[in-house]
Formats: sequence, C-alpha cells, structure tokens
Amino acid sequence: MKMNKGILFVLLGAGCFGFTPIFAKLGFSYGYSLGQINIVQMIISSFILWSITLIKRPSFKGLNKKNVPQIMITGCFIGLTSIFYYGSMQYLPASLAIILMFQFVWIGIILEWIFTKIKPAPITILSIVFILIGVFFASNIVNGDIQGLPLKGFLFGILSAFTYAGFIFFSGKVAVDVDPLTRTSLMATGSTILILVLFMREIPSVLPLETNLLSAAAGVSLFGAVLPPLFFAVGSPIELPIAILSASLILSETVSGLQWLGTIIIIAAIALNELGSRLTRARKQVEG
Repeated sequence: MKMNKGILFVLLGAGCFGFTPIFAKLGFSYGYSLGQINIVQMIISSFILWSITLIKRPSFKGLNKKNVPQIMITGCFIGLTSIFYYGSMQYLPASLAIILMFQFVWIGIILEWIFTKIKPAPITILSIVFILIGVFFASNIVNGDIQGLPLKGFLFGILSAFTYAGFIFFSGKVAVDVDPLTRTSLMATGSTILILVLFMREIPSVLPLETNLLSAAAGVSLFGAVLPPLFFAVGSPIELPIAILSASLILSETVSGLQWLGTIIIIAAIALNELGSRLTRARKQVEG
C-alpha cells in the first residue's frame, strides 16, 4: 500500500510540472512580461510553502550558518530555470521549450561525471545517445518547422536544462539531513530573492496586482514550484508527455507523429538508464 501511494505521489508531482506551459503562455497572452510573471510566481510559492511548513511545526534540526546559505543558493537554480524555461516559451512553441528543458537528463549525467569522477556506465552512455536521437525527432527538425524561430528561444531552452540539472545535482548533495519541507521552503526563499534582485525594476509594475496576472502566476507557481517538490517529483519522465499533450490539446499547438516518436524514444532512454542503474546497484549488493 505504501509503495502504491509513493508511486501515486511521484506521478502527481511529475504530471503537475507538465501543466506549467499553459499558465506561462496564458500570462504572456495577457501582455505580462517574464519578470512580472516570475516575481508574482515566486512570492506566491514562498508564501504557500512557508505557510505549510509552519503549520506542520517544522523541524530546524540540522540547520546551521553554513548550510542555510547553501540551501538558498541551491534554490536559486529553480529561479533561473523559471526565467530560462518561461523565457523560451516567449519565442518557441511550448512543446519545443519542454523538449529543450528536458535535456537536463543527460546534462545531469555529465555533471555527475565531472564532480564525482565516476565514469558513466555503458548503458548510461547508450541512453544519452537515444535521448539525442529522440530530441532530433521531437524537435521536428525533419519537417523544418524550427526554421525561422528565434535563436534566443533555443538558448533560453538549453540554459533551462543546465540550471534544472544543476538544481537536481546540488539539491541531492546539500543538507540532505534537514527536514525536506523546511529545506524546500528555504530553497523557495533563495529563488525568490534572486528573482526580486534580477527583476528589481519591474517590481513596481506588478502593483496594483491584476486578476489576470495573479491567476497566471498562481497557476505557474502551484504546478511548477509548490506541488512538484511536495510530491517529490522523482518521476520526472512523466512530465514530458503531459507537457506536450497539454500543448497540443489546450494550447492548440500542432504536434506531429515524429515529435511523439521522439518523445517516446526519450522516455525509453531514461527508463533504460534507470533500469541499468538499478541492475548495477543490485549487482554490487550481491557481490558485497
């Protein structure tokens, strides 16, 4: 029963993030800027997470002068991911923006290799190759549909992949013994501070707070920065098809058969890498 509940929360968390393009695109359609959406989003996220944390009587055990700044700096990677990911959506179809951001998978593997000096297993390298093949099809390069799209959008998209990979890598290394809810709230605080500093000039423009801005930012906040951490989005591969499906059905973007093929290849490659990692761990336990 506990295992089933765990899987359910993983699927919910990963699926939630796939709906963020809807609200980001909605905010842009209302005429709001990247800075305005991010400012309101992060303030809402911090408020909700700290409210939940304080209501549940948080444990501050393990926190100290050294790791509090480290946790908040790690949270800054989420703020940067929001900037680059939603910035990419300003110039590219949502389905393409999520595919670019999803490159965090192989980037994360490379980061692990660089910082831990542990060479990826052959099956991991094979999965990276399949991911890149999947990206080739999913980006619709074959049909030439990406021609004429702004280079800035692609740059933002790949930068979002690097920052998201950085968040996943460092969040697994920094203050892992601290209460997860307290840790997540501190990360959100760090992210909020970063956003307020970077978009300082746009802070006055969000006041008085309009209903359209509040609704768009609240949606992005809820599905992108509040629910996934609470559900512990270990099942991130689910987010890709949900994002592309929502882009197709709700945003009325055209998603070709080749793009779906690319998406399936990417998910299969991630599953292959995960299976290989589990088999390697199991083999080591048996040998040990």
